[in-house]
Amino acid sequence: MDMQHTPDAKRASSEAEPRRRIASRPSPVVASVASPDAAPAAPAATDMTPADAARIAIRIIDELDAALACPRNVVELAVATFIAGGHLLLEDVPGVGKTTLARAIGRAFDLDVSRIQCTPDVTPADLTGVNVWSQAEERFVLHRGPLFADIVIADEINRTTPKTQSAMLEAMSEGRISIDGVTHTLPHAYFVIATQNPIELEGTYALPEAQLDRFTARTAFGYPDAHTETAMLTAKDWAHPLDRIHRVCTRDEAMTLRRTVRNVTLAEPVAAYLVAITTATRERRGIRYGASPRASLQLAALARATALMDGRGWVTPDDVRANAVAALAHRLVLTDWGMTGVGMTGVGMSGDGGESGTDFGMDGFGVLGVLSDGGRYEAARVVIEDILRTTPAPRA
Repeated sequence: MDMQHTPDAKRASSEAEPRRRIASRPSPVVASVASPDAAPAAPAATDMTPADAARIAIRIIDELDAALACPRNVVELAVATFIAGGHLLLEDVPGVGKTTLARAIGRAFDLDVSRIQCTPDVTPADLTGVNVWSQAEERFVLHRGPLFADIVIADEINRTTPKTQSAMLEAMSEGRISIDGVTHTLPHAYFVIATQNPIELEGTYALPEAQLDRFTARTAFGYPDAHTETAMLTAKDWAHPLDRIHRVCTRDEAMTLRRTVRNVTLAEPVAAYLVAITTATRERRGIRYGASPRASLQLAALARATALMDGRGWVTPDDVRANAVAALAHRLVLTDWGMTGVGMTGVGMSGDGGESGTDFGMDGFGVLGVLSDGGRYEAARVVIEDILRTTPAPRA
């Protein structure tokens, strides 16, 4: 069951978030509503200014942050990933609100949302849809599957077969689906949020590296702090968190946000700094496969979205650093956990801490961690953080 909490408790817990918070700014709520059954609306003729885009983005973040129990930095990353035109992978234990966050984003953006509960018996046709003979029209008519929605929630994606997982590849990378030799274009606002649990891995199908590379970012929620969880238990408002989410912008405005982000300037020194980070992942000992050029492009897109959400028309090195772990860690394939040069005691199997200041212990990063995607991700996170410390940033 997804968790709930009071706004006062959420504000108290969010003060400890490590990710840089975006200051709240007032923004009017747009009153018009786009029909979810209508065809994708054409983009508006005029792009937004960075200030206008930031006001809408921050209003959405504030709306989600006030109603949901997940950390604000996760909400910021989810909104940035949507604005960047990417896809998001959420990995965490059951019951922390992963699916609720995905549905809340669709409601705040006034977009159509579909949910796929992935199981071993789900077939590719269940996702894409099938052509069915219509006796009245004397022709085959396409019955569209859930992949045709604006926002697609793939719940527990690692529980479905690789054949079904691969059916999402064309949709995620190209924005279109081929059914019986006919190509169908997906909505302009297409956004996939996939979830997976790092427990009960028996009988599951780990996402291959080729599919992981399609996800712009990966993140986790973590458990709420004791104060927030206590407030959830004593709250008098038992309404579902989604009932407290209101529409903040229309579909047209959502698409204008996505188009406006392309106008954010990425100066050559900052681009060179980004490339230096991804290049370091390819040359470092302990990493079998580093970040691909697609990873560089998607990290740049996330950095642009972060700058736009901050009301700027240019990217800074801080925007790159803020998104490096989320955009790169899930793409790395390590040989010896990538710990060469970091110091094994820092992530030590004994859990006694070390030079890197990171202590995972046996359960978090030892034998059990080796068996899970979460353990691999934590190792990659430590590697990327070390690369960020050792890669010089351009001066302002």
